[in-house]
Amino acid sequence: MKFNKIIVCLGFSLLFFLGSDFALAESHANQQPVKVGFVLCGTISDNGWNKANNDGRLYLEKSMNGKVKTVFAEKIPEGSDAGRVMEKMIAQGVKVIFTPCYGYFEIVQQVAKRHPDVIFMQINRVNEKKAANIGIFAPSYHEPLYSAGIVAGRMTKTNKMGFIVGHAVPNILACVNAFTLGAQSVNPKTTVRLVCTNSWDNPPIEAEATKALAESGVDVIVSNLDTSLTVSKAAEKAKIYTIAIHSDLKKEVPKAWLTGQVWNFGPLYKKIVESIIDGSWKPESKYYRAKDGYVSLASFGEAVPAKVQKEALDSFEKIKEEKIDIFAGPIKDCNGKLRIPSGKTADNHCIEQMNWVVPGVEGYSAK
Repeated sequence: MKFNKIIVCLGFSLLFFLGSDFALAESHANQQPVKVGFVLCGTISDNGWNKANNDGRLYLEKSMNGKVKTVFAEKIPEGSDAGRVMEKMIAQGVKVIFTPCYGYFEIVQQVAKRHPDVIFMQINRVNEKKAANIGIFAPSYHEPLYSAGIVAGRMTKTNKMGFIVGHAVPNILACVNAFTLGAQSVNPKTTVRLVCTNSWDNPPIEAEATKALAESGVDVIVSNLDTSLTVSKAAEKAKIYTIAIHSDLKKEVPKAWLTGQVWNFGPLYKKIVESIIDGSWKPESKYYRAKDGYVSLASFGEAVPAKVQKEALDSFEKIKEEKIDIFAGPIKDCNGKLRIPSGKTADNHCIEQMNWVVPGVEGYSAK
């Protein structure tokens, strides 16, 4: 799931690997490869969100045995630049475009209207206009964060944690809430300080935020950015624990590492493209839970006791089996307002509009 990214830059780099032009149906009938494009906000070497999506692209192309040829463009900011990239892909025969960045959606809607024969797959947004050639895919990556929260709740000594994010949009807040609820399920004294950097990729600010949180007594820090690498290295330098989102950084920060959330985009991208090729694809919003296998817990750090590892793994297994419902009511927000009544749970619509945080989360005012 990628969200709105505000980047000021003088230029952007493109990497294209293009073949011959085609129409989707004709391509399939003539055994020509279907051209699939990926537009990415950051670099594929970020060891985070964009790398995970590019790994999915590579899996897609390899697993389709010549039926698919992929194209990607990296470090593409939102706005007119993204639109031009999509138009260039389409001009060179691309018929399916994945846009795993929250802030691309407005541009996607514009380009999709001009090209009704091209299918667009947008992550984590709502297709309110019901465009016939736009699909939404939304893996629930907040679910592993609940189990990661259990690890954090067991490992903290100060009961103070930090959560650094780029922007406090709904799916991000769902991650913050799930992590906090997981931590509080084993350690009710836990508090989580939320810090927004207003950018998905600003290493100096991320490092400074980590340092400030550590100096305030926080001893576990989570980060939801393009990559957790900067925050995790700063946490290790400050001699506190870290939990990463999008990638496993155990090798990079072995002394600080607790666990994290990782992606498995490849099978999902293959499933979507296969449905497009066989004609079963529909312009709908598809939500994928932990049981679908596209999100999981990362490895555990050496500091995490075997008993805690088992507790976290057991909880994640119960989430996949739907024996644990993270957002089962009653749940109030940090201001005491009832958000999810008893007997109810947060459905997809609720998560799409989650603009509030649970008690124990500091630094954000529920709206």
